[in-house]
Amino acid sequence: MVQIIMTRFRLEGSDKTETFLCTVPMFHVYGLVAFATGLLGCGATVVVLSKYELPEMLRSINAYGVTYLPLVPPILVAMVAHPKPLPLGQMRKVLSGGAPLGKELIEGFREKYPQVEILQGYGLTESTAIGASTDSAEESRRYGTAGLLSPNTEAKIVDPDSGEALPVNRTGELWIRGPYVMKGYFKNAEATQSTLTPDGWLKTGDLCYIDEDGYLFVVDRLKELIKYKGYQVPPAELEALLLTHPEVTDVAVIPFPDREVGQFPMAYIVRKKGSNLSEREVMEFVAKQVAPYKKVRKVAFVTDIPKNASGKILRKDLIKLATSKL
Repeated sequence: MVQIIMTRFRLEGSDKTETFLCTVPMFHVYGLVAFATGLLGCGATVVVLSKYELPEMLRSINAYGVTYLPLVPPILVAMVAHPKPLPLGQMRKVLSGGAPLGKELIEGFREKYPQVEILQGYGLTESTAIGASTDSAEESRRYGTAGLLSPNTEAKIVDPDSGEALPVNRTGELWIRGPYVMKGYFKNAEATQSTLTPDGWLKTGDLCYIDEDGYLFVVDRLKELIKYKGYQVPPAELEALLLTHPEVTDVAVIPFPDREVGQFPMAYIVRKKGSNLSEREVMEFVAKQVAPYKKVRKVAFVTDIPKNASGKILRKDLIKLATSKL
């Protein structure tokens, strides 16, 4: 794992020493693998924030000459949403992990911070945060890709219903195999058996496809797809679209239960200060740009979107909130 991280950040045999800012908790696999082990393994400098706050992050970037910023998408959203470009000092690279980035967000970041290279990575706790990554600006230009497979990694895309391996550009569940995959869940044989195959494949639970050049694209979590009349709607796609609205600061899309159609997309929206954006305007904004089955059919406005320490949206909490009123 440490070896792959060192190669990944291009830190071995490099004359330049990078200074990293730790914005994620070290009890989470992202922080554990990058900051508590991998980066220390190659003598990089790590600046640790006691907790993430934008002003403190900016102060540290400038005070300590931070050159490399691993982060999670909500921090990127905040940086892009800021009216003026933020002062990033000597920063050369940001690396996003934890959830997929939409094309619009990547473009927005590039426009605002042309001097900073934006990279993406994909991994799970069960794979010690390793799986795929974009390791150069050129690779990142393939919008929406999580990159090429990590070293020592085998992957296949599997039809979740039939268990059959699928060809390129077909969407299914990603299975990976490599020396860094977990031995199993602690004292939970049942969960281990349903996630690891006897020949060592890890079923990631992520809906992905791999293109003809070997680039991995993460569509969504298998369990998070909204099933509308049998059609599958990935919440992440609608969230990326809604974030392009000039009056939207943050968003989460969840499945809302419905007798007739099964489920339909519902959006929780955080409006920009002073915005009077209405439910109808949100629905129309989406309807103009998606297939009819992907339309958002219910909207609620909130002050913030609940997320875990690594920046993943806590959809379960929002589903509970939405359905508690039924």
